[in-house]
Amino acid sequence: MDPRIREHAEIIANHSVDLQDGDNVVVDAHPVAEDLVVALHEVIGDAGANPMTVSQRTGARQRRAFLRAGDNEYDTPEHELALIQNTDVYIAIRAGDNVTQTADVDPESSAAYQQAHRPILEERLSTRWCLTQYPAPANAQLAEMSTEGYEGFVWDAVNKDWDEQREHQANMVELMDPASEIRIKSGETTDVTMSIDGNPTLNDYGEHNLPGGEVFTAPQPDSVEGEVLFDMPLYHQGREITDVYLEFEGGEVVDHSAAKNEEVLTEVLNTDDGARRLGELGIGMNRDIDRFTYNMLFDEKMGDTVHMAVGRAYDDTVGEENEANDSAVHVDMIVDMSEDSLIEVDGEIVQRDGTFRFEDSEI
Repeated sequence: MDPRIREHAEIIANHSVDLQDGDNVVVDAHPVAEDLVVALHEVIGDAGANPMTVSQRTGARQRRAFLRAGDNEYDTPEHELALIQNTDVYIAIRAGDNVTQTADVDPESSAAYQQAHRPILEERLSTRWCLTQYPAPANAQLAEMSTEGYEGFVWDAVNKDWDEQREHQANMVELMDPASEIRIKSGETTDVTMSIDGNPTLNDYGEHNLPGGEVFTAPQPDSVEGEVLFDMPLYHQGREITDVYLEFEGGEVVDHSAAKNEEVLTEVLNTDDGARRLGELGIGMNRDIDRFTYNMLFDEKMGDTVHMAVGRAYDDTVGEENEANDSAVHVDMIVDMSEDSLIEVDGEIVQRDGTFRFEDSEI
């Protein structure tokens, strides 16, 4: 086995989920990620924990068959909920043999399925959980890389000194955490402001998401004003969505468009009331992620980017006195901040064209 796989498994267990003796562990993975699953079982065995492997979350072929046969009306599967209720650690491994497996599933059906599974999602988020990536050939193909090249890219971004990364990102946390207002400006189309007053800024250094490499918080739901062109594409429900444009008034999306698959974007925004508001603002800071790969787990952490998510806010990013945006969805979208761009915190520029003030005091 490639030693980088064993290192990946050890980082998940020891750094990301703090694996303990007696933990009940669910590993959710496609069979293509078997080597990492095997390595995880060795680490889980060493720790005296109890593993169980499922492919529910990443079994896209099975989910496609189920959703295409359904009638867009779904109940929460109580047996699946019961499994997660008895789980201490949940490890989800992204990988697959076809990244567009669900491309011919009705977006309305996917949205209804997500809504029914919302209690399961909330229960998973109450565990010690980690979402990571195995470098499968299908993901390499989507990134337009060789399999070997993609393996190096993934493990360079994952198997790193996370204490050092945490310290680098802490500089941005110090700027944002006490702040009241953030402004994001890029090019002629993106100029948006939002209040983060009272909401903590979190430092993601490879715990819940592996790789980590961002700082993030939640906007106050009614505070977002302006327009954003997300100039990097995303894959959602097996479809590519490009050039997403959102216009906000009073925190709500009042106009939207996309150059490709706009109907998928529309279904996301129509999921529920919270899907038309922002639940997250994140600043990408992992410079080992130096290229776009059509994988949001990596792309949103890329240096010189900002991402915003419509939908659910993470509880830890919402202050006790503030409202949390609530939704069954959480869909991230990315703005390239490498040129003709700036981030302002309470009126002061803290990043220009991808360079932070703490990296260059002359910006």
